[in-house]
Amino acid sequence: MMRTRSFLTVLLWSSVFYVVHMTPSQKRTNKHSHSERMTGLSENDGKTLHRTKRGWMWNQFFLLEEYTGPDTQYVGKLHTDQDKGDGNLKYILTGDGAGSLFIIDENTGDIHAAKKLDREEKSLYVLRAKAIDRKTGRQVEPESEFIIKIHDINDNEPKFTKDMYTASIPEMSGVGTSVIQVTATDADDANYGNSAKVVYSILQGQPYFSVDPETGIIKTALPDMSRENREQYQVVIQAKDMGGQMGGLSGTTTVNITLTDVNDNPPRFPQSSYQFSSPESAPPGTPLGRIKANDPDVGENAEIEYSISNGDGSDMFDIITDKDTQEGIITVKKHLDFENKVLYTLRVEATNTHPDPRFLQLGPFKDTALVKISVEDIDEPPVFSRPWYLIEVDEDAKEGSIIGQVVAQDPDIAKNAIKYSVDRHTDLDRIFNIYSGNGSLFLSKPLDREETPWHNITVIATEINNPKQSSQIPVFIRILDINDHAPEFANYYETFVCENAKAGQLIQTVSAIDKDQPPRGHKFFFELVPEFAVHPNFSVVDNKDNTAGIMTRRNGYSRSKTSTYLLPIIIFDNDYPIQSSTGTLTIRVCACDSRGNMQSCSAEALLLPAGLSTGALVAILLCIVILLVLVVLFTALKRQRKKEPLIISKDDVRDNIVTYNDEGGGEEDTQAFDIGTLRNPEAREESKMRRDVIPETIFQIRRTAPLWENIDVQDFIHRRLKENDLDPAAPPYDSLATYAYEGNDSIANSLSSLESLTTEGNQDYDYLSDWGPRFKKLADMYGGEDSDRD
Repeated sequence: MMRTRSFLTVLLWSSVFYVVHMTPSQKRTNKHSHSERMTGLSENDGKTLHRTKRGWMWNQFFLLEEYTGPDTQYVGKLHTDQDKGDGNLKYILTGDGAGSLFIIDENTGDIHAAKKLDREEKSLYVLRAKAIDRKTGRQVEPESEFIIKIHDINDNEPKFTKDMYTASIPEMSGVGTSVIQVTATDADDANYGNSAKVVYSILQGQPYFSVDPETGIIKTALPDMSRENREQYQVVIQAKDMGGQMGGLSGTTTVNITLTDVNDNPPRFPQSSYQFSSPESAPPGTPLGRIKANDPDVGENAEIEYSISNGDGSDMFDIITDKDTQEGIITVKKHLDFENKVLYTLRVEATNTHPDPRFLQLGPFKDTALVKISVEDIDEPPVFSRPWYLIEVDEDAKEGSIIGQVVAQDPDIAKNAIKYSVDRHTDLDRIFNIYSGNGSLFLSKPLDREETPWHNITVIATEINNPKQSSQIPVFIRILDINDHAPEFANYYETFVCENAKAGQLIQTVSAIDKDQPPRGHKFFFELVPEFAVHPNFSVVDNKDNTAGIMTRRNGYSRSKTSTYLLPIIIFDNDYPIQSSTGTLTIRVCACDSRGNMQSCSAEALLLPAGLSTGALVAILLCIVILLVLVVLFTALKRQRKKEPLIISKDDVRDNIVTYNDEGGGEEDTQAFDIGTLRNPEAREESKMRRDVIPETIFQIRRTAPLWENIDVQDFIHRRLKENDLDPAAPPYDSLATYAYEGNDSIANSLSSLESLTTEGNQDYDYLSDWGPRFKKLADMYGGEDSDRD
């Protein structure tokens, strides 16, 4: 039986799916329990459902998204058994979207959706409902919560994560090789229907690629795709929902696929043979040309290494690889000679440096080509028979003797004549010369090995018909030594012997040197000169090792008797011809102590008084120095004295006479020599002593024959010259004698103006005025006769 309690009936009407009526059911509760009965009517079976719940519990409501009808979408109805229909109850709806998205009729409890809903924005809404008595304002039912879930429709197409994909795969990959995976997502509900079930398909890119419909993995569909044939592919992939069925929404994306290169192609020469030429004068390293083998691969797969495999020119030419252009550069390896060979053949090989083992079965990754190189003839300079010449010559070779020969020839077919010359920049002293016709070198000056043991000269060979073609060669001339220098003492020896020396005592060891360099080395011998073969005081002992010892032959030496001994020693060498020299050894006698240490060697030291101290000696030397300084000062002051000028008056007419301070003897000087006889040859000559030398009594006084006749001056001078040459009292040096003899009187008498004062009145000097301004002073002196007399 049913008890009358509080009942709330909720009616949910659905125009599409179903209608739900909420009715109370009998249920006994311990405390404020309520009975509910829910009746659900379905289009399929129309069965009545019964559920007993405690308190306010609501079923889940469903609402379609994106509703586009003309009216608001009806959601359901809230109702309680306590609603008598008199309007005393008020229905209130709170929660998500209450009042904005969902509107309730507070009188009837009907709920409507006020706006179009989007499940992708919000898929469910949580609402709370309660009934309030309008009069009392209290709830007639406890507040209850229910959910409105938005039913999904297929309103979103699949979208890829990228608008464009980029992928790459090596060429020649097998079928089914994975390239890239694309992914598309659908915003629809994946748990409701097939709206979010995406299927992939390929729209563009067949038959080269395929796509897995479920995973979106793109794979290769054809084998051995070659990058050289096609490198870029554009694949369009479609993603469609509803499991790919008709009516489903779709989206597309583009995948750009690039085939990457692998080394699957060998290099190939575009032609089988190449032709180059080179002048024979091309130096090593000269590039002659380039060849290139084509390789359709790229990057390191196209790198090529060139080499010469065989051919008769493999020793004369080389090939290098240009890493930037992958070309082979053929270069000259050795000097070419047209007269020797005019054509060379090479077999050039091009090989990949990074072969791929997977494709070795396709064949060898290399190719060969034939290269022919022709040599061009040019006019070459002369070529010497050797790269350099070494000539040895004795240092005593005579001037004009031939010491060697250089040979050069024209390498060309014409065989032009050659002339030779010496580069004088390498032979500044012009010691050597060469015959231009045959290249024979000969001496122009004597040689001296001790001065210059080596001479390095350059010889030039020039074609006579073409002087521009010339070459030069170094010639090294070694001067061979001959024994032309005598040995001599190695040093200057300061030898002394003690006064208390004993006989047989060694006082000095001497050695010798020689500028020559004998091939067997130096060997010297020492002995006294024959005149002193048996010296009473000293002897020479040859040590047989190029040294000699000076030995004493008696006991005791005296400085007072002999302070210094001269000991001449002959030094011989052992070369041919034997050379010898005599060296004199000066031996001083010195006072020594008991140990033989020298104390004093000066003989004057014996004459000094015993009481003269060192201070006295210093005082004597100081006085001598002071006297010398005074003499120097006196001489300097005397030289600085000024003499009184000869012309005192400024108006003296003789102010143009220049006087000098040196005083000669002249005619008045009778102390030097007598020139009286020169003035008058007929005067009787008297024998006079020479005043420029000291007279000696062993010579008789020279008398000369008188000159009674009037002889010529030239004859007179010749006689005087002969007398001086035969005069034994004349000094042993040349002397200059000046003679002032003018000869006998002449008709014109004297030409001097010094004796013309007496005839001044008879001369007319007016012509001096006509000689110009330079002689004005002279004209005034001699022309002003009247004024002078006044």
